[in-house]
Amino acid sequence: MSIFEAAFLGIIQGLTEFIPVSSSGHLVIAQFFMDIREDQLLFNVIVHIGTLIPIFIIFWQDIKDMILLKKEKRKEIFYILLAIIPTGIIGILFEDFFESLFADAYAAAFMLIVTGFILYFTEVFAGGNKEVEDLKFWQPILVGFAQSFAIIPGISRSGSTIAASIFQGLDREAAARFSFLMSIPVIGGAGFLQFLNIMEAGGSNLEVKIIFTGLITAAVSGYFAIKILLKVLKERKLQYFSYYLWIMALIVILIKTF
Repeated sequence: MSIFEAAFLGIIQGLTEFIPVSSSGHLVIAQFFMDIREDQLLFNVIVHIGTLIPIFIIFWQDIKDMILLKKEKRKEIFYILLAIIPTGIIGILFEDFFESLFADAYAAAFMLIVTGFILYFTEVFAGGNKEVEDLKFWQPILVGFAQSFAIIPGISRSGSTIAASIFQGLDREAAARFSFLMSIPVIGGAGFLQFLNIMEAGGSNLEVKIIFTGLITAAVSGYFAIKILLKVLKERKLQYFSYYLWIMALIVILIKTF
């Protein structure tokens, strides 16, 4: 993998991790067309970790209040913990199956179509003005189940969790904040476990400069992606991403087929 390829994939990861178009799906498709076969798993782990950096920058006040266990944040902490339980269970039980999908551009393309419908119906039919603290205890668990399906390449993590949160009646900004904050233990935990698996398998031959390039480009592009998504949510234009996803999926299917 060259520095240019690492930078390009890092930018894709950063933008698509938060813009609801599926980062894993885009990485699978990009690596397929760029014919990158070596160290896909480790590089995917690195760029996912890179996307945690802008979350800490933009939502640092919320994160700091949670670390300090401030009274007004305790219920939200509890709900985040509830939400990540389904993701952890499903991820562990079906890890091998999900990993096999990372080599299938067809599967990623079809799941992009699904994500497009999720976003479209969310924009058309859902909405509310609740804050996270107003949810019933079982509602974050439903958001967690939505997040668990985002392990599949092509299903957007941010898209599915924001959509599920909005369908629970959350205000759009609150839904986005909850989605980003609950991604911290999920992305961090999954990255750590994958890293341990890679080390047990004998490590990797990725160069440090490739790792650093992917990490930084994912972080910088991720920062701008969060800002873009917050603006889109405020303007109620999620369906625009649906059109993009359907067009992208069709292009991939046609190219791969013919």
